[in-house]
Amino acid sequence: MPASPSSSVEAARKAIADRLREIRKDAGLSGHTVAISAGWYKSKVSRLENAVTPASPEDIRAWCRVCGADDQAADLIAAARSADNMYVEWRRVQRSGLKQLQQSYLPLYERTRVFRTYCANVVPGVLQTHAYASALLRSISEFHETPDDVSGAVEARLDRSARVVREGNHRFALVLEESVLRHRVGDAETMAGQLGYLLSSMAFPSVSLGVIPFASERRMWMIETFSVYDEEQAEAELLTARVNVTAPSDVRQYLKAFAEFARLAAYGADARSLITSAIDALE
Repeated sequence: MPASPSSSVEAARKAIADRLREIRKDAGLSGHTVAISAGWYKSKVSRLENAVTPASPEDIRAWCRVCGADDQAADLIAAARSADNMYVEWRRVQRSGLKQLQQSYLPLYERTRVFRTYCANVVPGVLQTHAYASALLRSISEFHETPDDVSGAVEARLDRSARVVREGNHRFALVLEESVLRHRVGDAETMAGQLGYLLSSMAFPSVSLGVIPFASERRMWMIETFSVYDEEQAEAELLTARVNVTAPSDVRQYLKAFAEFARLAAYGADARSLITSAIDALE
């Protein structure tokens, strides 16, 4: 059972807070003394030690200076920045539009050899058609009120997908809920084209595509869409943010979840039958 996507972020911030407390105690100082020496209200020490307020680089430097632990500041600041990068708000990375966000994934995609993706809502980006990606990214842009660069973002997504799916040494293990086939993005023609492309993509040597039927007896419940890149990093997509997970124990949880979903999925002729049935239902 994978933990909540934000739990890794909370755990990372708590570890930093616990380390600050240890540094203070090792120095033999009270929280009140630290607050006075740093020029803070006393309540700030409590908030930092209980991870209520994430420690900024300036907070960490001041804390370590007061406690005579300047040599530990750099490592703590690096850990704090890593924790901040685990939870990235969409509004932060979409501020300049969606094209730049699509392009930002290219280095990760190029260095990843094995992609494992579970989708419960939409078709994975690497297998989206132009029309489907346009409809989806248009709705995302309008909902999040980003600058309108949808056309450029679509081209960037399709270019990235072509480079990793059809070129280079990459493998894709993709598992979709059957609801993805029935959830209409764009009009009927858009969906028919997208579902038809899914059928075609099953012939790609680099792609393994499975569909979890509605009727499957569930051993694993539906969760948020996520991807695991090799066995090094997992990324879960929330409405307001993406959560990047790199702690080995947490990545293993997502790998375990993916394996459970993969066991539920239909492949080959059975998967094609589910896709064909979804196409027929559009008529």
